[in-house]
This record gives sequence, structure tokens and C-alpha cells, in this order.
Amino acid sequence: MPTPEPIPAEETFDVVNERDEVIGQAARAEVHRRGLRHRAVHVLVFNQQGELFLQKRSRTKDCFPGAWDSSASGHLAAGEGYDACAVRELEEELGWRARVPPERLFKIEACAATGQEFVWVYRCQAEGPFLLHPEEIETGGWFAPEAVSDRLRREPREFAGSVPLIWSRWLAWEQAHRRGGARG
Repeated sequence: MPTPEPIPAEETFDVVNERDEVIGQAARAEVHRRGLRHRAVHVLVFNQQGELFLQKRSRTKDCFPGAWDSSASGHLAAGEGYDACAVRELEEELGWRARVPPERLFKIEACAATGQEFVWVYRCQAEGPFLLHPEEIETGGWFAPEAVSDRLRREPREFAGSVPLIWSRWLAWEQAHRRGGARG
């Protein structure tokens, strides 16, 4: 299997206003230190059994080390679009190239729970196995949605900061689409 590409040491992000319009650029550390609005994606990867792949973040990460997180997630690089970032994060973190782009589900406005990130949440299907990037991910596993909900209720601190919000929004989205008879 190929070796994952190294992650750049210092990334540059687009800084955005309250309408998610680019108003400048800044280094990752500055964006986080100053609490500036910026952009990110979270991709939820489900298998044929309906289980969700969750990653456990590397203990060397600057934010939420050792916490459980979405299947793949990351910041948009300066000038990058949300859709391109979702595809890139799947490749960088999971070593997996989707045959079709992940499906956009919903957008979360920048807020304290997201670390001032505007977040597009995506969904796709894959069976693995994945080539987990060791600088990004300690381990990963498949979990039934009920188990994710239960663990979030019992141990919310085991998850990265935006996961509870993303999961509750995904549950609401899934329920609305199930009721409507559509399954995107």
C-alpha cells in the first residue's frame, strides 16, 4: 500500500465573515488563536450495514488529541472549495479515493461548538479497509448509529468538540429524509 502524503506543517486558511465570504487569509495557528471564522468539512463514511466509521485522532493533534471524530474531517486550504476538500480529506486521512464525490448533506454555521468553522457535512459509502494516516489518526472503527448516540450521551468528552452538534444534526436530517421517503 502507498505511504500517505505528509501533512503541511503550517497551513493557510481563508478567513471568512458571518456570511461565509472570504475577507482575508491567515496561518492556521493565528486563525485558531484569534477565533477567526474559517471553513471545514466533515465526511461521514457508512458501510453497507449502515455502520459509521469513526476515527480516533492522533494524540499529537493540536486540537482534541485522542478524541473520537468524524470519519474524515479537515480545514479548507486557502482558495479551496468545500467539495474538493471533502475528497482530499478522505484521501489524506483514510487513504481512500471515492469513485463518486461524497454527498453534501447540510451546512452548520460558524459557532463556538465548531471552533468558529463553517462546516459542510458530507456522506458516502465505503467498506474499507482504510490506510489511516498515522500523523492524523491513532485508530478507527465501525459503529452502529445507536452505539454512537449512546456513547455521545454517556461520554461526550471522548469526542472532538463539533461531533455532538454534527451527530444531532445528522440524526435530524436522517429522520426528516426517512419520513419524506427520500434517501439522498
